[in-house]
Amino acid sequence: MREALIVWGGWHGHEPEQCAAMVAGILRDESFQVHLENSTRAFASPRLSTMSLIVPIYTMSRIDKDEMTNLSQAVREGTGLAGFHGGMGDAFREAVEYQFMCGGQWVAHPGNIIDYRVNITRPDDPIMERIRDFDYRSEQYYMHVDPSNEVLATTTFSGEHAYWTKDVVMPVVWKRRYGEGRVFYSSLGHVAKEFDVPEMRTILRRGMVWAARS
Repeated sequence: MREALIVWGGWHGHEPEQCAAMVAGILRDESFQVHLENSTRAFASPRLSTMSLIVPIYTMSRIDKDEMTNLSQAVREGTGLAGFHGGMGDAFREAVEYQFMCGGQWVAHPGNIIDYRVNITRPDDPIMERIRDFDYRSEQYYMHVDPSNEVLATTTFSGEHAYWTKDVVMPVVWKRRYGEGRVFYSSLGHVAKEFDVPEMRTILRRGMVWAARS
């Protein structure tokens, strides 16, 4: 049986405990044995490299050097990494190696909670199969992203809340490689209620399964 580790904590505004429970349920439905931890010390465990998948849900906060070293080594050697919104894309701001591994870092969400459109750019990818462009209400993430990412969905900024962002096309969902490991990220999912949106939930579920080591 594949094993997944969910490490949750950090800023409470992203409801990390509730979101961790949602993710755990999804992974159990996909026949994973799920382990939940609420401290970054879990990233220093020797067992990390035996996991099929790691899901960080840990907005902001800090990660110690030994934790980061162990985490990046596990992914480089083949453990999958997958996550969403600030739990993965705005975790450990001072750890540039973490950002290198994830393929991006949050920098702003102009207008805070707004309505925006998600555009599917790779409908041929299995993660996006039968998912069409959809409207979404949440924080529209403006991110600094790695050009080597394989982008699966984007959003276009209107410029209404930050005029200099008008017509900027920003990745929303991507996948990538980090050594032997598969990395998946979606910027959707500000709070646990957003798991009720079928597209958000399906994209994350498929992305986590794709990232997981067989």
